[in-house]
Amino acid sequence: MAVTHVTSNAQLDALLSERTGAITVVYFWAEWCEPCKHMQHVVMEMAKTYNEVACVAVEAEEIDEVAERFQVASVPSFLVMKGKAVIDSLVGADASRLVEMVEKALKDCKAAADEDNKPPLETRLRSLVNHAPVMLFMKGTPDAPQCGFSKKIVAILKDHSVPFSSFNILSDNEVRQGLKTFSDWPTYPQLYGDGKLIGGLDVVKEMAEEGELAEALAPAVERARRNEEMQQQTLHAKLSVLVSSAPVMLFMKGTPEAPQCGFSNKIVAILNESGVVFSHFDILTDPEVRQGLKAFSNWPTYPQLYADGKLVGGLDVVNELAEGGELLPLLPEVAWRHSN
Repeated sequence: MAVTHVTSNAQLDALLSERTGAITVVYFWAEWCEPCKHMQHVVMEMAKTYNEVACVAVEAEEIDEVAERFQVASVPSFLVMKGKAVIDSLVGADASRLVEMVEKALKDCKAAADEDNKPPLETRLRSLVNHAPVMLFMKGTPDAPQCGFSKKIVAILKDHSVPFSSFNILSDNEVRQGLKTFSDWPTYPQLYGDGKLIGGLDVVKEMAEEGELAEALAPAVERARRNEEMQQQTLHAKLSVLVSSAPVMLFMKGTPEAPQCGFSNKIVAILNESGVVFSHFDILTDPEVRQGLKAFSNWPTYPQLYADGKLVGGLDVVNELAEGGELLPLLPEVAWRHSN
């Protein structure tokens, strides 16, 4: 979705009226503002990544009626809106915070819609068993099963390289009781392929031993793998926005003010001593980013430092570059020239 440039209050109102219940990001900018130029790139990437979000740009000093309406006093400034209501705001070029705000707004919007449109139990159960091509209803999670039967069926699926999603029945008693009647199967775990019950542990174990499990799940497994590929493409787009969200971007454990590991503490000290202005992302707040960025960058550890969207390296690399006087030349001048 392209960024829409608004030139009047009337145009903005018309756009927001068409987006009742949907999320819109309004970006206030000025031609003379250097941080706005970088954030314009971030907004453009966001418009491409989040198809359900409309991104609107307002030149604050030229379209002052809109800026005055929302009491915008400086640029860059951002409003996250649901319909015509402002639900969050940001002043400054903090791209990571902007992404967090948008993702929270989308999550809250979806949760509200789900609650308003909560279907009858049977409809909900039908949706759950079709939530993924291969769906396991179990006690606990694959990483932390809460009963021996669930632990055994997870091991069988992993041994046969079956990609699957799971639902923890201990988290929802309505589902736990209702699924027994829905499936006419009184115990857990329960395994489904393409929305149809395969069976419990004994059935799955027997099929695996007889070599029938792979054949029975083949169509569902193929669909699951295609879905995984699509999810990876979506994550790749999200990571592309994050690593480019500031001229110098540090992915770390914790924050610069309160690092949560020694390596993160050391790299923050190096950047501060070198006079580098940088933004950060706390990987402890988002497991998907924490795991996905390792593959995205082909770098297995944290912290990770990026310049103009490209990986510089981890602590050892950054430390060596700083000691050799080679760090600053690798970074965009806008991130350090004013302090040196």
